[in-house]
Amino acid sequence: MTEKTIPLLPCRTELIQSVVDFYTALGFETTHLQKSPYAYAVVERGAVEIQLYGMKDYDPAASHSTCYVLTDDVDGLHAAFRSGLKAAYGRIPTRGLPRIGPLKDMSYGVRQFLTTDPTGNTIRVGRTLGNADAEEPAATAPKETFARALHMADLFADSKQDYPGAVRIIDRVLNLEDERPTPVQRVQLLVLRADIAQRLGDTEGARGWLEEAAAVQLSVEERETAHDALVRLSDLRR
Repeated sequence: MTEKTIPLLPCRTELIQSVVDFYTALGFETTHLQKSPYAYAVVERGAVEIQLYGMKDYDPAASHSTCYVLTDDVDGLHAAFRSGLKAAYGRIPTRGLPRIGPLKDMSYGVRQFLTTDPTGNTIRVGRTLGNADAEEPAATAPKETFARALHMADLFADSKQDYPGAVRIIDRVLNLEDERPTPVQRVQLLVLRADIAQRLGDTEGARGWLEEAAAVQLSVEERETAHDALVRLSDLRR
């Protein structure tokens, strides 16, 4: 017997078409769409299937609905999703609804990105880092001050969606006087701080964090290590 799990995600009824259009931009095919007697849609992309059901009073801004897509080509999907969104919206949406987040290696052993549809559902796409046959790495926080801060701030921002909590973590370590992050860590922290500021609607504050991040001097090797953060920096400055 072969089993398959299909996520069913809520959707504000009147947004069903815009949500379907969003998934179309990501390369999904709409295999079912109805608007009465109730809103319901099915979108598929290869082996990935998502079903969406309408709710009249659903609040996208308060949504915590999510699902995880495992893939062996997370970089390829991220590039394809960005390209599709840019073609559909004329830009790559990095804040508000809908949006697509940065692709980055997480300290708990996955490389992933998040994309959120117009009704607030977040699709997490990732792959396990390292040996695919190895035991899944434990989600333990690093001990080093700034690596730990990045780990915890990522968790607060993307897993808990506790933006004020993430801000407190980053601001505390950036203001330490007895310890300093490496240039790569500084860029990563500043870019994440700017990203969160934009999500909170603090455009002016985000601009300052981005300018500070752009001013950090990096060697060629450091730029390779900070590649994901630098891509996000470029996106957020547009």
